[in-house]
Amino acid sequence: MFYLIIVTILWAFSVSLIGEYLIGLDSYFLVFIRVFLASLIFIPFTKFRGVPTKLQLSLLLIGSIQIGIMYLCLYHSYRFLTVPELLLFTIFTPFYVTLVYDVLHKQFNALYLISAFVAVLGAYIIRYENVSSGFLFGFILIQASNICFAIGQSAYKYIIERYKTFDQKEIFGYFHFGALMITTVAILIFGNFEKMNPSTLQWGVLMWLGIMASGIGYFLWNKGATMVDAGVLGIMNNALIPTGLFVNIIIWGKVENYVSLSIGTAVIIFSLWLHTKFMKMKRVKTAL
Repeated sequence: MFYLIIVTILWAFSVSLIGEYLIGLDSYFLVFIRVFLASLIFIPFTKFRGVPTKLQLSLLLIGSIQIGIMYLCLYHSYRFLTVPELLLFTIFTPFYVTLVYDVLHKQFNALYLISAFVAVLGAYIIRYENVSSGFLFGFILIQASNICFAIGQSAYKYIIERYKTFDQKEIFGYFHFGALMITTVAILIFGNFEKMNPSTLQWGVLMWLGIMASGIGYFLWNKGATMVDAGVLGIMNNALIPTGLFVNIIIWGKVENYVSLSIGTAVIIFSLWLHTKFMKMKRVKTAL
């Protein structure tokens, strides 16, 4: 739990830093540099011999999804959403964690669609005065990012529980290496090299994001995920939202319409409460 709290605070500042200082630079470049720096941090700790091939491949795949593809979606969404909107729309991650779990176990609860619809309504309220195709695309990108993050967390927890004899810091490098493979291909194919000229200040922000937020942050987060149950992990996924909003509003003052933001946030929180109720109903039905 301690690891999750520390990383939540770390990431709350990181989200705002991206929105304030890195907009305008090529998103593929930003993602590549961030993952590249994180990979460098773990090379000295990585155990290259004596690690089962299945474990190596599993971590490579998990990393490519949880931060490789997730980052690509996340950074593109900054072009269409404000930081408060982006933070609020990550509230669906616990829903996706549950959904992924159900799919893996070949089951599904149709009631989840109701809570998902209410959540979308909340998102609409926040931007009802200016709902554009760009905003909708940004919303979809964040959901794709949430799904990747949820898949990664669940899969990492599942894998580590089956390879408990390994020190996590000795194998976590594979996680970042998997993400590096994806981001390297992405920057070579889609990168705009004319927008890869960060200033000294922007390089400083990238160093912070790559080393602290990505390198150390994801290690502590995933390690923390293996030390708590799924319920606590879901709650901590949403703890970033109020923490990040506090940082963005207090320090940067970026919210334009507090009324629509407040109402939309309340509706989104209500959707999460509905989802929790549906989960309890499902557990009771299963027990009977």
